[in-house]
Amino acid sequence: MASPEADPHALFARYQPLAGSYDEFISNEGTPRAHALTAIRLLTSLGATELGRCQALAEKALISGGVTFNVYSDKRGAEKILPFCMIPRVIGAAEWGRVEIGLVQRLRALEMFLDDVYGKQRILKEGVIPADMVLGAKHFIPKLHGLRPPGGVRIHIAGIDLIRDPEGTFRVLEDNLRTPSGVSYVLENRLITKRVLPQALEQLGVRQVGQYAAQLADSLRSVAPNQPEDANVVLLTPGRYNAAYFEHTFLARMMGIELVEPSDLVVDADTVYMRTTRGPQRVDVIYRRIDDDYLDPEFFRPDSVLGVPGLMRAYAAGKVALANAPGNGVCDDKAVYPFVPAMIKYYLGEEAKLEQVRTFVCAREEDRRYVLERLPQLVVKAVDEAGGNGMLMGPQASGAECAEFRDRINAEPRRYIAQHRVELSTCPTWDPSTLDLVPRRVDLRPFILTRSSPSAPSSWVLPGGLTRVALRPGSYVVNSSQGGGSKDTWVQKAAT
Repeated sequence: MASPEADPHALFARYQPLAGSYDEFISNEGTPRAHALTAIRLLTSLGATELGRCQALAEKALISGGVTFNVYSDKRGAEKILPFCMIPRVIGAAEWGRVEIGLVQRLRALEMFLDDVYGKQRILKEGVIPADMVLGAKHFIPKLHGLRPPGGVRIHIAGIDLIRDPEGTFRVLEDNLRTPSGVSYVLENRLITKRVLPQALEQLGVRQVGQYAAQLADSLRSVAPNQPEDANVVLLTPGRYNAAYFEHTFLARMMGIELVEPSDLVVDADTVYMRTTRGPQRVDVIYRRIDDDYLDPEFFRPDSVLGVPGLMRAYAAGKVALANAPGNGVCDDKAVYPFVPAMIKYYLGEEAKLEQVRTFVCAREEDRRYVLERLPQLVVKAVDEAGGNGMLMGPQASGAECAEFRDRINAEPRRYIAQHRVELSTCPTWDPSTLDLVPRRVDLRPFILTRSSPSAPSSWVLPGGLTRVALRPGSYVVNSSQGGGSKDTWVQKAAT
């Protein structure tokens, strides 16, 4: 086989998709997919040497821009540059349109579900979803029962993780409705693409993502208790040691709002004020990037040093809006996830437009028996963990690891669910060691913003979202903390 340097225009001729997976660029027959054909021609025309140069430029831009995340398992404050692959993921216009409709439908149902379980709980009383599955969720907060959020919106910002199965069907893997992160990398990836491939986006008719910050700012102002046009919006961060601190500073700067820490805020007469050099300034909306447990030591954990005392009193009094609303975590519970299609049917009278992954809930005896008999074949997940933690990859696990999870499941069955491993789709990814393209598994996290409106909340979907890629050969884990990276996601404006 000719080397990449000897045959610079044969990148995709040499590229071999993984057997058993859906490849985002090349079909099972070895032909380019229609939506990726223009991108393949563009990348092929560059050749291996130029692609290598572009990749190096992209990495330099990340370093100079300080595009980082913090890793808690490292010593405090350890920062990592998020790896970026300049070979994009391309999604056709028609296919994205179907995904977008499905995401909006899902968010409508989840909003209604949250209103219901913190209100009349009709869906539980009618037995559509087992009450103990919801009321027993770690992040269900009984003290919030009967409390309506300002503006009537609970899920202001959602990140819904999607995977694509071997048949090419997008499936929801999980919902992130508390403090979803990663959108800053979407925006930074696009800026880098514009620098290293300045003509590509226009040539391929790729939809823009730069309007996200303005859309987010408008969504946040829409739920202000006072006049939205005069609302004072702040972004509340736990501080520079948080894993997503880069994102906090990035979004605050892009929206033109203040980035504050808990010590910058004070509650007086159920009203939140920001301390400034000009005296106290009223705060109307808080985009909070602090988990529920640490938000207010008077309401949640009394030992929290990250919270703002009295914040929940102000929220309950309707004096300040919190995005996202406290209590949303009940929908992030992986044992509640299997019931979302039933929510859609119950609240909207529709069938779910997005597929899910078949899930076995270990709290149910029949499911638990199935899981325990097939542990080496399944992926087991703790319902209240994220980032690849609390997980057993059965097909890759040792006998001792399977035995440990068997004991865990028997001891706390409500805490675990299981799924058959889905062969994630793959995308061509640049390998700097060989100056060639290799298939690596990917997922996708689209971001959905919901704003208040006179009739009902309305949602807007960012075109594309964060494509995460498992950079290690053979890996299924795309999380940045465990060796994953990201790609720019190109959604086409029109079918090609």
